Amino acid sequence: MNIDPISTDEQMLVIFKALADANRLKIVGLLANQPSSVEELAGLLKLSPSTVSHHLAKLAEAGLVNARAESYYNIYRLERGALELAARRLMARDAVPNPARSLDYEAAQSGAYQRKVLRDMLLEDGRLKVIPAQRKKREIVLRYILQAFEAGRRYPEAQVVEILNRFHSDNATLRRELISYGMLVRQNGEYWRPEGEKENEHPNTEG
Repeated sequence: MNIDPISTDEQMLVIFKALADANRLKIVGLLANQPSSVEELAGLLKLSPSTVSHHLAKLAEAGLVNARAESYYNIYRLERGALELAARRLMARDAVPNPARSLDYEAAQSGAYQRKVLRDMLLEDGRLKVIPAQRKKREIVLRYILQAFEAGRRYPEAQVVEILNRFHSDNATLRRELISYGMLVRQNGEYWRPEGEKENEHPNTEG
C-alpha cells in the first residue's frame, strides 16, 4: 500500500503540534506508564478535568491516545505505534517534508551573513573593533584580513606584523589564528598563503 507523502507530512505536523505543549508531554509520559482516566490525570498534574480533557482531545486528534469506556469512566491509553511511526518517518531521508528539503543550509555561510558579521566587527576605516570570540565569526574576519596577503608571495615576519597592525593592535593573536586556521603558513621566519587557500568570497561589507 502506497502512502501519500503529502498527507503523511501533514500528519507529522499534527503530531508535533500536539506534542508542542508541556502538559501534553506530561500526559504522554503518564500514559506511557499506565492507562488513566481524566480525573486521575487531573489529580497528578494538578489541573482541572476540563483542561486535561482539552489536552487529551488534541492528542487523540493526532492519533497519539485512544479512549475506552470502563464503568463510568473513559480510560485513556497511549498509542505507542503512532509515536514509533512518527519517529521512523522523521528519520527516513526521503520523508523529509519539501519545505525542509528546500532550505539552503549553506546560505548561513553565504555573502549576506559574512557581510553582516563584517559590518558588525569593522570600524569605518576597516580596522577591527574587536577580535571575535565565536569561531564562525572569527573565521570570517580572518578571511577578510587574508585579502591583504598576495597568493604565492612570501612575507618576512616584520611585514606580516605591519600588515596585521592595520587591522588590530593585537597582531600576535591575528598571526596565531591565521596559522591555526591554516590560512597562513610560517617557516624559517617567512609567512605565505598555502596553495588553494582563499579569502572571503563575499568580503564586501555593503548590504
